[in-house]
Amino acid sequence: MASLRTILPVLTLLFLFCSFSEARDFLVGGKENSWASPSSANSLIQWAEKTRFRVGDFLVFNYDPNTDSVLQVTREEYENCSNSNPVKEYKGGKTKVELDRSGPFYFISKAEGKCKKGQRLTVIVLSHGHRAPGHSPLPAPELAPPSLPSELAPTALAPAPLGGGANGVRCGFISLLVGIVSLVGMILN
Repeated sequence: MASLRTILPVLTLLFLFCSFSEARDFLVGGKENSWASPSSANSLIQWAEKTRFRVGDFLVFNYDPNTDSVLQVTREEYENCSNSNPVKEYKGGKTKVELDRSGPFYFISKAEGKCKKGQRLTVIVLSHGHRAPGHSPLPAPELAPPSLPSELAPTALAPAPLGGGANGVRCGFISLLVGIVSLVGMILN
């Protein structure tokens, strides 16, 4: 019979591998020029409402570095489209911002007048505890960007996709392999 001392380290590694989900990169707006040229004043807001962001994910902003930059701002600056005191400024044309905590993140364009035309984004990042299906949805006011009228605010988040995407498939395959190896080990001993 296969020794528990032989199987335990393999099972521990499998658990650790499957416990940590992979960070994802999100192209802001879902299309190449969505940040630089939003299709409507609310298109970026609508995109963010339909997307589940988790701690460790990244936002990717594409824009012309000669005419624009991305500002991470406070809620008040976001609501007023004020670029006078940003939390952070990102330059370079292709910016990758890590969502390193749960809660809201606010972004606006530094280019004059672009924020009021829809070049702004609120992202709500869920904590690791909120990603599993079956959790109670967050209240609507926390989900809705400040500029969205309350009658248009979502009432719940869609459940997270089951299976964990590519990481879930990989973990399932590794679990199957560990099971087969354990079974063969038990049969041979």
